[in-house]
Amino acid sequence: MSKATIDDIDVGGKRVLLRVDFNVPIRDSEIIDDRRIRAALPTIESLRSRGARVILVTHLGRPKGRPDESLRVGPVATRLSELLGVRVPVADDVAGESARSLVAGLRDGDVCMLENVRFEPGEEANDPTFAKQLAELADVYVNDAFGTAHRAHASTEAVAHLLPGVAGKLMHAELRTLGDALEDPRRPFVAIIGGAKISTKIKVLENLRERVDTIWIGGAMACTFLRALGEETGTSLVEEEQIETARRLLSDERGGRIKLPIDAVVATRAAADAESRVVRIDALPAEAMMLDIGPDTCSAITRDSGDAGTVLWNGPLGVYEIPAFAEGTRCVARALAASHAETIVGGGDLAAALQEAGIADGITHISTGGGATIEFLEGATLPGVAALRDREAIVQ
Repeated sequence: MSKATIDDIDVGGKRVLLRVDFNVPIRDSEIIDDRRIRAALPTIESLRSRGARVILVTHLGRPKGRPDESLRVGPVATRLSELLGVRVPVADDVAGESARSLVAGLRDGDVCMLENVRFEPGEEANDPTFAKQLAELADVYVNDAFGTAHRAHASTEAVAHLLPGVAGKLMHAELRTLGDALEDPRRPFVAIIGGAKISTKIKVLENLRERVDTIWIGGAMACTFLRALGEETGTSLVEEEQIETARRLLSDERGGRIKLPIDAVVATRAAADAESRVVRIDALPAEAMMLDIGPDTCSAITRDSGDAGTVLWNGPLGVYEIPAFAEGTRCVARALAASHAETIVGGGDLAAALQEAGIADGITHISTGGGATIEFLEGATLPGVAALRDREAIVQ
């Protein structure tokens, strides 16, 4: 990875503005899932142990540039305090008098947190004036929020041009793992791409098709590909305007790398009380829709995953929120957990599904990014990464 990290700089006695992604689900002031907080602990602990004065900045929810009492970061700071074993005080504002006073009182190894950065309209506008206010709080900037790296916001991009900006340990791990998978994977390299719409994954498929040995396509997006092959898809979700795109992806010499479901779990509606059954993909009833991959498809994916050197998975393979249509996703998750391959899973819905299935520990790397992971797999430049210093510019 070409970007400098916290290991490349001296942070002793310095004020470090650390951008984290603590956008965690909260209900009745209680955090439901603290994985994103835990993921940042190695960076925070490393900075503290080296005498940095750590100033955490995160967003929470979508307050649209104004204060929202339900989206204050107090519960996040409370949970972080429990995990660190030290009190993490919170400023009453983001970069105003309260924040400046709190930062001024920090000692080496202390940690504090600013209020929800998206309370400020200048955050999502990537406003240089607001970025300057943030920069004045610190001597060094560290970005450990891979999940927001695809956003050109003040706390993810603009501030990195005003302070020496480097990657945290989580950011470094994400870039190294995903980068190595794309550029130098252990082979065979198998990708499993699910989700509802091909339109959201076209660039991912085009980029991966050049690099992988096999791409399995599941979820509702598989139906658009099946229609491109002339198969009947019943009442399944099909993006009619993307059928020609699917046909193009299947048609050239790299199209042979794409594999589609051979059987499916179908029902007349996506509901917990709907009667479901397994059918061959070429016998999908006119009145039914494909809501999950079938057992034969899962067995085939399991075989390919077992023989692989690297497996990259992004997107659920069925309507996994409904138990009757979750087995395909769970089956593939178990296959990856049992595989000897390096297994990399995209964030978002899949991360939650793996956690619920109790097999997250069996996966080599679960990305903390949603949109950022997608854009990275597309080959896009992430603004929050591009703004960081190159290692060669810092390490002489």
